[in-house]
Amino acid sequence: MPAFRYTAIGAGGKLSEGVLDVADEMALVEHLRRQGSILMRAEPDGRRRLAALDIDIFRRDGLRPQEAADITRELAVMLGAGQDLDRALRFLVETASNARLRRLLGDIRDTVRDGNTLAVALSKHPRSFSRLYVGLVRAGEAGGALSQTLERLATLLERERALASTITSALIYPSVLMLAAIGSVVLLLTDVLPQFVPLFSDNGATLPFSTQMMIGAGSIIGRWGLAALGVLALVLFALSRWLRQPGPRLAFDRLRLRLPLFGGLAREVMAARFTRTLGTLLINGMPLITALDIVRETMGNTAGAEALESAAVGARGGAGLARPLSVSGLFPERTIHLLQLGEETAQLGAMALRAAEIHEEKTRLAVQRMVSLLTPAITIAMGGMIAAIVASLVQAMLGLNDLAH
Repeated sequence: MPAFRYTAIGAGGKLSEGVLDVADEMALVEHLRRQGSILMRAEPDGRRRLAALDIDIFRRDGLRPQEAADITRELAVMLGAGQDLDRALRFLVETASNARLRRLLGDIRDTVRDGNTLAVALSKHPRSFSRLYVGLVRAGEAGGALSQTLERLATLLERERALASTITSALIYPSVLMLAAIGSVVLLLTDVLPQFVPLFSDNGATLPFSTQMMIGAGSIIGRWGLAALGVLALVLFALSRWLRQPGPRLAFDRLRLRLPLFGGLAREVMAARFTRTLGTLLINGMPLITALDIVRETMGNTAGAEALESAAVGARGGAGLARPLSVSGLFPERTIHLLQLGEETAQLGAMALRAAEIHEEKTRLAVQRMVSLLTPAITIAMGGMIAAIVASLVQAMLGLNDLAH
């Protein structure tokens, strides 16, 4: 879509300038007319960056998590400072970092200017704004506390992103170390060790069993390694497709929560996401049953979502939330205890947020502990494999030396 740089005159004779992505000049005139401005001059934007870069090389339909958090925080700050919604949205449009973001924010602003609420405008972009996001904004608008609601929503998005970033960043080093270990072993077996084979065969030496195993492994990897990687990729693809089915996905998610080492971490992450989202919804005045219905969609684990659905049935019957949730055995005891305390003191939202802080801290500590264990384990395993290869080669060389004497 082409971009036009324009000069327009608004109400009171105030001049304004900007850049807008529209189909043609007539569309620009109509867009400015809806804003109460009259176009004075328009020309194609020659200062525009390369179009291929401005529309994102890896094109995506929705907002990135960081973009959504930044937009929410900026909007909350501007509304909290007393600016009206239209002016705040205009600022976001004018300061958008790329054309995709400008188009999305411009469409939201146009919808609001047509007389719709912000929640309605956001609901037209489900790939960017989830049902949770739209529901909170709707509740904030209905209660006349949109800026406070957006502030809490921005905190929710930032905490979720920080939690995901903590796990991802912590696993980068062990992953790189493991790849380096595998690469080193493969290089020794397929490139270094075969160079000694002619030396052994020319001298008629009988190779030790360990050396024969290493040479055989290198030969198999060199001949079938790429084919094995292709088969592995196909297997993983088929497995991912299979896990999209409800039954297998539910069984896999249950297994994931009960694994000896990683299950505890998975439960802490699930509990942190659940309590953070639930607490934010309740603090903003949303009824418990409605909040549980929305939270279920954000769980990220079908087994946890199923447990939450069963707990919601108990909550509708007056049994509360904590007791039915404890029956599943999937959530940490701390979660159940704090939720029960919140129900007893009529502060379920606040206690859920307190539980989220505890679970997020537990997750960070668990990830650090896991990395501190994985890193030396991978290093020791890599050293052991390389030592075994070198030892087998040295053993063969010593046998060759005995033949020479």
